[in-house]
Amino acid sequence: MRVLYGTTNPAKLESMKRVTKSTGLEIIGLHDLNQPLPVVDESGKNPLENAKIKAGAYYNAFSMPVFSCDSGLYFNGVEEALQPGTHIRRVNGKELTDEEMIGYYSNLAKKYNNQLIARYRNAIHFIINDDVNFSSMDETLATEPFMLVSQPHAKRVTGFPLDSLSVDISSGQYYHDIEELGVDKSAIEQGFRAFFEKVLSSI
Repeated sequence: MRVLYGTTNPAKLESMKRVTKSTGLEIIGLHDLNQPLPVVDESGKNPLENAKIKAGAYYNAFSMPVFSCDSGLYFNGVEEALQPGTHIRRVNGKELTDEEMIGYYSNLAKKYNNQLIARYRNAIHFIINDDVNFSSMDETLATEPFMLVSQPHAKRVTGFPLDSLSVDISSGQYYHDIEELGVDKSAIEQGFRAFFEKVLSSI
């Protein structure tokens, strides 16, 4: 089945292709369509609402099976005004570049003495056709808690800027260093793979 992943982020697209490799799905991204993209108002109150809004907009525009994902970043012990939630890249009304995100969250980590414990909650909405769709914001799609620190790692991955500030709590190592050692930093990919396998077994 050829499926549109509602994203223009190349890193996210490649990541999801890796996740779904064993499922037989052919995943393409929005840029692969070479068509004008609809304006999507991501006004949902949580990641699942935003995933549904995006998937619905792209399904209506391109009339093909589509899924969209959305994430929210949440910190332990941080006042509500500074919780990113679904606005991870948007700060004070401005859409930040990757480097601006690293700068902003580095300063926030410094404010909390490098004790900023974070977690991503992830959601996905998959539309097969007008009558069949699937959603999840299950705990299996959430990351393990991790630490955001003020000193960025030298490595950068376009589209995943905060990985440069993310440190595994148990080992104290940057996620980028763990990846280079071949260590799986979480079971999140398994959660997404299980979601797709469940969808395919239901249709």
